[in-house]
Amino acid sequence: MHSERKQGRLLPAIGGLAAGLINGLLGSGGGMIAVPVLERSGVKANRAHATSVAIMLPLSAVSAVFYLWGGDVSLSDALPYIPGGIAGALLGVLLLRRVRPKLLRRAFGAVAVYSGIRILLK
Repeated sequence: MHSERKQGRLLPAIGGLAAGLINGLLGSGGGMIAVPVLERSGVKANRAHATSVAIMLPLSAVSAVFYLWGGDVSLSDALPYIPGGIAGALLGVLLLRRVRPKLLRRAFGAVAVYSGIRILLK
């Protein structure tokens, strides 16, 4: 029982560390880590995706503050993307409630594979 409790705490800690690291390096890519960790922890697919967004919000905020503070980000470059991003986020929330878990996993996997191939071929 003790090892199960330890493993139950260890997976979120390691998953959070990995998600934060990937988020800081790649910019919100930590969701690719958070979703599988959440699902492995027993969270259902749709809830895992939604929870991953909630996890990524503070991680992205911390990363953004440090990048702004370091002069690596210009708000004037980011501002034009924010209204469309907000609209897309709202649409995503509405769609997530209607998407079957199997289709969601396949779409998530397809985006991950597409992104990986695109990065590797650059």
